[in-house]
Amino acid sequence: MSAAPGPSRAPQPLLRFPEGAGGPGSGRAAGRGSGPGPCTCPCPGGPRKRRRTTFSRGQLSELERAFAAVPYPDIATRERLAELTQLPEAKIQLFLHSVFGYRGIVLFPWQARLYDRDVASPVTEKNENVAGHGSKEVKGKTHTYYQVLIDARDCPHISQRSQTEAVTFLANHDDSRALYAIPGLDYVSHEDILPYSSTDQVPIQHELFERFLMYDQTKVPPFVARDTLCAWQEKNHPWLELSDVHRETTENIRVTVIPFYMGMREAQNSHVYWWRYCIRLENLDSEVVQLRERHWRIFSLSGTLETVRGRGVVGRVGTLGREPVLSKEQPAFQYSSHVSLQASSGHMWGTFRFERPDGSHFDVRIPPFSLESNKDEKTPPSGLHW
Repeated sequence: MSAAPGPSRAPQPLLRFPEGAGGPGSGRAAGRGSGPGPCTCPCPGGPRKRRRTTFSRGQLSELERAFAAVPYPDIATRERLAELTQLPEAKIQLFLHSVFGYRGIVLFPWQARLYDRDVASPVTEKNENVAGHGSKEVKGKTHTYYQVLIDARDCPHISQRSQTEAVTFLANHDDSRALYAIPGLDYVSHEDILPYSSTDQVPIQHELFERFLMYDQTKVPPFVARDTLCAWQEKNHPWLELSDVHRETTENIRVTVIPFYMGMREAQNSHVYWWRYCIRLENLDSEVVQLRERHWRIFSLSGTLETVRGRGVVGRVGTLGREPVLSKEQPAFQYSSHVSLQASSGHMWGTFRFERPDGSHFDVRIPPFSLESNKDEKTPPSGLHW
């Protein structure tokens, strides 16, 4: 069993396109005027008139009022803003991330099950589980998340994250620890969405934007999925699917965990199963705190239990030990990591140790979450293709 709260080989950015499809290095700009559907943009290399992003008067008024009062609105404020924009989920496309501040566009939604231990049923706690915690009965509720593209212009400014978010996949060759990544692909909760509108036909800078979407002024919303997006979603559904979200708050520090199954590889006559997990830390209080240590417990269905301790959390890809500060100005931090087991399922849980300004420490629980493999497993993809 190998747990990658320690580093695996650094994921390599890799976008693999069909022959002649205009992928990176093919002599054409990636995604510009290629793929099914008509070309709706100027030819590569030609000047493009850039338009300003625009909001409706009502959206602008609500956003200005909210951000004037609280530069970093809390969950309740964000939910109220999303409701006041009066855009149903099916109409949301362009958005601002209310916590990390980047511009993005929705590709498609996911209906996840949110297991929030802060609102668990007030029942008698069960016997201690393998995690060593008394476990509450937690009932999941349906919650909407979105698969989105991040505007590349905003990536350098997302300082509250250990790296610009990317979805990682297993590379399809003999090295069982090799990963590759699609940068600028993220999952966003509905309450983090602040919708806006734009008159620009290409309002988001991402090399996949024009491969996946095309502008149609007769449609509402105006960006229509190309066949390439539909084919890519269908082909990669098992490795993209977001099904369970786990959340727990300790001393005003909220921890949210989203696990993703990545697939299985054979190594040294054994099967190695891989998962990616995304962790978000939020400070719901005004007191400044800093994360100092992590303590993981990883249980495998094979019966083994592993403990991982270390300074901070995962930093830039391939490094360890970043110790983020959560303050009123920057209340959230997010990162992704990987874990592998020599069994088809397992569990993870643990704690983060935080330090207060006076030097005192406290532990924040990481909600227990399952590592489940797909029963009807197909070969994980090798590159981005359809």
